[in-house]
Amino acid sequence: MSSIDFLISLPFKLYLMVVLLRFWLQLSRADFYNPFSQFIVKATHPIIGPLRRVVPSMGRFDTATLLLAWLVAIAKIVVLSLLAGYALTNFVGIGLAGLLIVFSEAIDLVIYVLILRAIMSWVSQGRNPMELVLAQLTEPMLAPIRKRMPDLGGLDLSVMVVILLLIFLQKLMGDLFGAF
Repeated sequence: MSSIDFLISLPFKLYLMVVLLRFWLQLSRADFYNPFSQFIVKATHPIIGPLRRVVPSMGRFDTATLLLAWLVAIAKIVVLSLLAGYALTNFVGIGLAGLLIVFSEAIDLVIYVLILRAIMSWVSQGRNPMELVLAQLTEPMLAPIRKRMPDLGGLDLSVMVVILLLIFLQKLMGDLFGAF
């Protein structure tokens, strides 16, 4: 049954990451005319566009995008629960589990983007438009760590430090809230 769970949860996970990436792009004010950014916007706009007419933004926070991320997480829980034959009676628990999934997927997304940026820095050397967007997304969290780390002769370990902190945060979430 785990293979079926994987096949069903994978589209939810991928779309949730795309929605969270759109939120992150807006929050960091990344270049929206970049081809990578345009893909993210076009993949999410059919749902977020109409949702924005109903749910207003709160300052820089696009609440419609966060609401969509939460709804995708809840849909994932509902579909997997129905597939497993569980009764859906605890709606508050489902809502809270949806929030935990969104937070956990956001941490996974940041880790994946950091790894992708590190690999692209070795390969593309600044000639890829996607690398610019990844730098705009990750530099605000890497720069403060880079300033505090000693000079290691051109070796940048800030990505590794941030990834280790994020993994610790995920483990801490697992300890506090259990496996979800």
